[in-house]
Amino acid sequence: MAQEDRDGSRDAQKERDIKEKKLTGWGKTSARPTSLKWGPIVILIFWIGVMGLLYAIMNRYLKPTPVSISSTGDLVIPRARDGHFYAPGLVNGKPVNFMVDTGASLVTVSEKFAHTAAISKGIPTIFKTANGNLPGRIVTGVPVTLGPMSVSGVRVGVGLVGDNASDALLGQSFLSRFEVVLSKEQMVLRHK
Repeated sequence: MAQEDRDGSRDAQKERDIKEKKLTGWGKTSARPTSLKWGPIVILIFWIGVMGLLYAIMNRYLKPTPVSISSTGDLVIPRARDGHFYAPGLVNGKPVNFMVDTGASLVTVSEKFAHTAAISKGIPTIFKTANGNLPGRIVTGVPVTLGPMSVSGVRVGVGLVGDNASDALLGQSFLSRFEVVLSKEQMVLRHK
């Protein structure tokens, strides 16, 4: 009887071995080598580091050069990498980021910015833009400042401008009061 128990035990062990080999494959073990466990994590960390470094370099490279004032009092706006001219300023005392647009008739701000800057009322109008006709309004008598240059009584268009509430266009309702000299790498605004 003891012999039969040992044989039954051996047969059961053989059946377990066969099932395990079917699950893991003949001659293969179910355990993975330790180098494969950490490989994907190391690769992921490497690529995150590379992308972070590229982001930092591009952020610094694409950052526009700040506006400066020359010794004669002229405002010098350098050309940004995207070919446009950007300058910080104020509309009705609230800070705004201007994109200088010599082809725009008016200084233009978003409705959201106009609300925060207390620019109300105005004459309803339809703006004819490169993106089609957009509804808005024109407000007169708004103070606009760009660096040391401040003009009161500027006509400002209120409508859809940019993705950010603090984006604005600096158009001819402000620029026409200055001599604008445009060169390859900079724009200079001088008092007339």
